[in-house]
Amino acid sequence: MLCRKNSSCEETGSVPVYLNVYDLTPINGYAYWFGLGVYHSGVQVHGVEYAFGAHEYPTTGIFEAEPKQCDGFTFRKSILIGKTELGPADVRGVMEDLAEEYKGNAYNLITKNCNHFCNDACIRLTGNPIPSWVNRLARIEDNGVYKE
Repeated sequence: MLCRKNSSCEETGSVPVYLNVYDLTPINGYAYWFGLGVYHSGVQVHGVEYAFGAHEYPTTGIFEAEPKQCDGFTFRKSILIGKTELGPADVRGVMEDLAEEYKGNAYNLITKNCNHFCNDACIRLTGNPIPSWVNRLARIEDNGVYKE
């Protein structure tokens, strides 16, 4: 079960899906222009932002928040990923399915982070992946070699 945000919105039809990107560190202000940076992200659809974070329990790490208001991070930008025909209940169903895979105690900065979650959610909702620069840190292997 996801941590639910109050939402009475029951829109259906072609609805935009946004990736909201946040800076994890103030150095991103400079690093961003060089194609570098460390980012948190969330998926915004039907007025709700879904994100993934770590905790020590074997329950879902997916949570709901107000769009562009993720505590502890500085909002950078919204990116339109695509559109979905799914209504709010169906979107929630997608998030419930992803909750089985994205447990809080399985969070890993390199192999299973918030950006991995957002990529999977965006593909399921729109058929489109997130931009590769958002999760660039996860593609740097332990020996410091970048892999695409």
